[in-house]
Amino acid sequence: MAEKKLEPQASVGIKDASIESAPHGDVSRKSFIGWMTLGWTAFGLATGGFLTMVVRFLFPNVLFEPPQSFKIGFPDDFTIGEIDLRFKNKYAVWIGRNDEGIYALSTVCTHLGCTPNWMGTERKFKCPCHGSGFRFSGVHFEGPAPRPLERFKIVLADDGQIIVDKSKKFQQEKGEWENPESLLKV
Repeated sequence: MAEKKLEPQASVGIKDASIESAPHGDVSRKSFIGWMTLGWTAFGLATGGFLTMVVRFLFPNVLFEPPQSFKIGFPDDFTIGEIDLRFKNKYAVWIGRNDEGIYALSTVCTHLGCTPNWMGTERKFKCPCHGSGFRFSGVHFEGPAPRPLERFKIVLADDGQIIVDKSKKFQQEKGEWENPESLLKV
């Protein structure tokens, strides 16, 4: 008996299916993978944004702010008739001493908030922004500033050092410079 070889024959009714084409209404594999990639990417971005907000809430940005109350030294460290500039940059305070006592002046101009400069030879503060001038005591005498510089609370600590407290301000035009805490009598 002779053996018959079986040869594959073309199938009838089967279409050649390709990855690129799909019947109308069906989704091809390539299209499905594209949509899944897009979906997971959107999910990942949304989750990342949410987690970023949670982390920012739990660990907020903290800016350094100098303390509102600080020691500046002993009364003998300050000379009568002089303005001490040591605390201008770090604490935004000038320390002045006259015959009456020691006081702490704000370094902020009462016009628009610029920082005046101490002109030692002329014995005045002069604002570089708009030309306001303030006397040794902080009293306004020229330019557009509407009022004198503010004073801060100044007291003597138990250890004999001077404490300046910037949380308490005194305005001359309100008569607050008469408050004993605006001038340390020594």
